[in-house]
Amino acid sequence: MTDATATDTDNGPVLAADGTPLKRSLGRALRAQKLRALMLIAPLLIFIMVAFIAPIVDMLFRSVENQITSETLPRTVVALEDWDPADLPNDDTFAALAYDFMEAAERRNHTRLGSRLNYETTGMSSLFRQSGRGVDEIGEDYADQFIALNEAWEEPATWAALMGAPDWVADATGADGPGLPFRLSVSAMETLPETADAYRSFARTVQQEDDDNPTAEEPWFTVYMALYRDLSRSDVSGYDGPMADLLIEADTAVDAFTGMTPREQWLEVNDDWGDTNVWATIEAFSDPYTAGYFLTSIDLRLTPDGIEAQPEEQRIYLLLFWRTIFMSGMITLMCVLLGYPIAYLLSNLPSKSSNLLLILVLLPFWTSLLVRTSAWKVLLQQQGVINDILVWLGIVADDARLALINNQLGTIIAMTHILLPFMILPLFSVMKTIPPSYVRAAKSLGATNFTAFRRVYFPQSIPGIGAGCILVFILAIGYYITPEIVGGRTGTFISNRIAYHISQSLNWGLAAALGSILLALVMVLYWLYDRIVGIDNVKLG
Repeated sequence: MTDATATDTDNGPVLAADGTPLKRSLGRALRAQKLRALMLIAPLLIFIMVAFIAPIVDMLFRSVENQITSETLPRTVVALEDWDPADLPNDDTFAALAYDFMEAAERRNHTRLGSRLNYETTGMSSLFRQSGRGVDEIGEDYADQFIALNEAWEEPATWAALMGAPDWVADATGADGPGLPFRLSVSAMETLPETADAYRSFARTVQQEDDDNPTAEEPWFTVYMALYRDLSRSDVSGYDGPMADLLIEADTAVDAFTGMTPREQWLEVNDDWGDTNVWATIEAFSDPYTAGYFLTSIDLRLTPDGIEAQPEEQRIYLLLFWRTIFMSGMITLMCVLLGYPIAYLLSNLPSKSSNLLLILVLLPFWTSLLVRTSAWKVLLQQQGVINDILVWLGIVADDARLALINNQLGTIIAMTHILLPFMILPLFSVMKTIPPSYVRAAKSLGATNFTAFRRVYFPQSIPGIGAGCILVFILAIGYYITPEIVGGRTGTFISNRIAYHISQSLNWGLAAALGSILLALVMVLYWLYDRIVGIDNVKLG
């Protein structure tokens, strides 16, 4: 019996001290350990997501986002779907523009849209600003005729009873403040669809922007124009809802009304609304997403006729990208040439001396970047210290001073000085790990000093060169303060243009597109570096 029990135990699962299978117990312990590790790094992950990943995603989205047109002029965008660019849009489209523009002007969104479209067609910004001041007069002639027919049309309560849902009207009448959100009545939507849509825009804007009650505010003139258009096209003789007698009276009299068409009223506001290019621009950029920003970033543009090259005097971005890559490469090369001997010296000196010199290498980090850059401006200008010394030594004539600033040379000099420590530190950390005995062994086998350096020492320092080059190049390609101060017209980077669009022109979409292309370019260069050198060969010591 004892032998049988022992045999069963040997063939069964191994148990932990609490009697559970050991495999299950180990799995539970590993899961708990992973959960604790995740909780420890969770704050860092959240910080990276919020401060790094989210801004990059937002930037990438802004480079293609173009919802401002469809959100500001939703009716107009729909009306332009079947528009023939050979002629001006019909009156229905101009009426839709009136309803959209009136609401946008009250919400103060029209100027933002004008600024956005002005990036594509010059003059759109001023057109939208001027139209915002004149749109409130569109439909005034129809309002006067309705009020002359019956003064009840001037009463806010009349419109509220005609357009609002009965329960909303009961709650909103006499209420303090905006009251409950406006709701249209079913009969109004069915009988007067265009008027109902226009009045809903009015009521919601009054509630949201002015914090007022629609039952106490007279509608916009555009609502009267919508009522005229509805009554001109439909028969309301069978209507038996609120204000039926008043509406039927207006229906019988509306055929005698006179007034300008929506197109004529818009042309009176501004003649530019008779230009098909204005409408073509609105139609071309009505999609919620656009490639226009990216096209502009490579010196192309999206026009109503398709993709075209920018005018020659506006083709600057490809040049700036090339200049940024070239100058960043030159700065990286200069840092390698200057930093390698310094790092070699630091790594081969006694610790006391190397530590003292290393402090001097780190000393620029204790000074503001702006101060260091401004100091170079003083040194490099034609009446600066360097030119004065060269003139004093007789190397250059006083009337032939060197142009060392406001050009590419000034940017390379200043940025090499600023970024040199970022090359020296990786080189120094790698060189400190190279055993001196290797070089001594090579010399003992008959190698000259140069051969020992070339064949033994230098190959082992290449990982430090790779780390320094990546660090310096990535930092250089995104610099904008130093090129802005000492670069002048020919020494600025693409990052300066990005900063300009973010802080001055406020064209964030184009800035995001330029930044996205720069990010993609860096990733491609990083991939090429990995293919040629190998990222595994990069070491920091």
